[in-house]
Amino acid sequence: MSIRPILEQRAAQPTMEGAGVHLHRAFGFQDPSELDPFLLFDDFRNEHPADFMKGFPWHPHRGIETITYVLSGTVDHGDSLGNQGTLGAGDVQWMTAGSGILHQEMPKGNANGQMHGFQLWANLPSSLKMTAPRYQDVKAPDIPVITDDDGTQVKVIVGSFWGKTGPVDGIAADPQYLDIFVPAGVKKTFKIDTYRKAFAYIFRGSAAFADASQPHGVLLEKEVMGEEVNIRDMSGNRTLVKFGTGDEVTVQAGPEGVRFLLISGAPIQEPVAWHGPIVMNTQDELRQAIKDLRNGTFIKPAH
Repeated sequence: MSIRPILEQRAAQPTMEGAGVHLHRAFGFQDPSELDPFLLFDDFRNEHPADFMKGFPWHPHRGIETITYVLSGTVDHGDSLGNQGTLGAGDVQWMTAGSGILHQEMPKGNANGQMHGFQLWANLPSSLKMTAPRYQDVKAPDIPVITDDDGTQVKVIVGSFWGKTGPVDGIAADPQYLDIFVPAGVKKTFKIDTYRKAFAYIFRGSAAFADASQPHGVLLEKEVMGEEVNIRDMSGNRTLVKFGTGDEVTVQAGPEGVRFLLISGAPIQEPVAWHGPIVMNTQDELRQAIKDLRNGTFIKPAH
């Protein structure tokens, strides 16, 4: 077994999207190979309705999948295919844009005016860029939650973990998407297949992750003597942690516990041509997508 090294830790940066939604972006619109197959991750936590109520009006997507996970408040959605619905607290939507879709997402706060959720973009390989669009809307009660003897809780949104399989059927990235809570003072190790790229996003509490810049055996030996080697403290205030290659992540929860997302997926390793919400493989494909938008042929007829 080998601990994944910590390649980088950084705070999500405030930005604005849609019609004026204030959110924090952990990564996106920079190096698409950074966390391949994932392209972008946004945290839309907000306690001021004026900063999110205008939402994300009609906009296109092609060539990607978007994964929306709501913790507080609701998100109303609709699309050019006639689909519509509402995501509530704990619900997940996995949208495969594929060949193209126009949709809108309109967040609403809870009874206290609070909104919190995440959106992750996953790339599609060239063979699936023009696949038919589809939705997977999953309600909170259908997502398995595993509670370990030490109080650790893991919500399995996508993929398999500790004998449970999440209800979302990922298409291309063979993803694993976990929402994890580790109680105060508890130390826990989580296995991740070595072929996946992985990151953690800490959004509540604090924790320390074991780094792998020392051999694993040395780390264990030091731990027996009550010392920690190469432990990095992480604030829970919207912190992204990028991991290198290995097959496990070890976390020591802080005095108030820690809650974080642990997300991993198989790299696609293909060229990326990216313009806003459209992600293709070549500039010609990108130009064609923009031409389709202008010509009204962006949405492909159902067969």
